[in-house]
Amino acid sequence: MYRTLEYLRGISDDDVRRLRARGIMHTNQLLHRTSLEIDRERLSKRTGITPDRLYEFANQCTLLEVSGMDRFLPVIRRLGINSMKALRAQDAKHLHTNLADAIGLAGAPSFSDVEYWISQATALDIVEEPEPRRVRSVID
Repeated sequence: MYRTLEYLRGISDDDVRRLRARGIMHTNQLLHRTSLEIDRERLSKRTGITPDRLYEFANQCTLLEVSGMDRFLPVIRRLGINSMKALRAQDAKHLHTNLADAIGLAGAPSFSDVEYWISQATALDIVEEPEPRRVRSVID
């Protein structure tokens, strides 16, 4: 789903200005420009936004792509689900119960919606995880 960059949690006005200067106007464009680690590194050099922040924004953008989940995203995030990998790891019954507890049964998504979100997490997970940083030992 196309959303303005301001929709992303934690993005600053300065970040938005820098991304727009690079032709990135909405979340779908940002997702496609930050899916791979090498692309995040390049964009980081051009914008001054750290690769880690760009990775966080990319994960938020992928969650926006899950059909029907966008209105529940604030609650999903409070439950600690901040990426497709985290969504994919969820048990549908457990997640549905947690959502019903947080929202109330009348406002909660249906169990089949939650199952559908989890199934989409596999297909839509296009964000490459960063390589683990190598720790260099210090020789005395």
